[in-house]
Amino acid sequence: MRREKQDKPIDLLQGTLDLLILKAVSLGPLHGYGVLLRIQQISGEELVIQQGSLYPALYRLEHQGTITSEWGESENNRKAKYYSLTAVGRERLEQETEKWDRMAGIIGTILKAT
Repeated sequence: MRREKQDKPIDLLQGTLDLLILKAVSLGPLHGYGVLLRIQQISGEELVIQQGSLYPALYRLEHQGTITSEWGESENNRKAKYYSLTAVGRERLEQETEKWDRMAGIIGTILKAT
């Protein structure tokens, strides 16, 4: 969800969360909460992902074979599942990024019409 200046939440478009997760883990392995924090950090604190949305998405992406996981130890010395991008995930990230860029350009053109 994105917070506008009025602090009003904006819902992410369907499928957008998956794309953001793939991008976040493409930068290096992360545990679940780390994925959430990385997205928040990269967005300049504009996007706030709820854990209730994040973990089902991580499960779904792992089931699809776009990310893989292994158990490790977090910075707090706790057991944590770390997620990494697979080759399939890297390909999907590239494809989805191209689609996103194309769609954003089309919508931008439409919105600028007078």
